[in-house]
Amino acid sequence: MMNAIRRLLAIVLLSVVVLDLQAQPFAKETKPYKILTSGKNITIKSTNNINHIMIWTNGGNRLIEQRSINANNYSFTIPINGKFFFLMVGLSNGKIYTEKIGVQ
Repeated sequence: MMNAIRRLLAIVLLSVVVLDLQAQPFAKETKPYKILTSGKNITIKSTNNINHIMIWTNGGNRLIEQRSINANNYSFTIPINGKFFFLMVGLSNGKIYTEKIGVQ
């Protein structure tokens, strides 16, 4: 009888833990930067200083990596043809954001 109660308690506890881990936060954190695109020209404007950025293709090839920017905005031109790229922005407060961007 005690073994059955322990098993039931373990199953209930495991179910609660699994359901709690799958829950997503209610409110999304707003990003402290904006991405402006004009063709292949991309500008990143941020409320915090931008520490570094990295751009890579959907195939995993790194296109641009710039460190020690220390400015509120940064502009660059994508050197190859492609519609989708991945962007990583590292801010001076230590937070890192990644995002998929599209260009025409």
